[in-house]
Amino acid sequence: MAFVTATDFNTENTLMARITAFAAKKREAFAAHRVYRKTVNELSALSGSELADLGLTRGSIHATAHRAVYGN
Repeated sequence: MAFVTATDFNTENTLMARITAFAAKKREAFAAHRVYRKTVNELSALSGSELADLGLTRGSIHATAHRAVYGN
């Protein structure tokens, strides 16, 4: 007699596994975006001279925050 256990099924392609992976990816993206917005807000709160001390300008805040959070 053969027995089937839950580990015998391929769980990689089940609908629930795909939904869970999708939700996890969206949570990660949302968390990264929150960090990006926080970084932009904190850099925007600095004065021009403080930004200059960091080697930044107001125009480079978004690009610098993006690079810091997303790495590209």
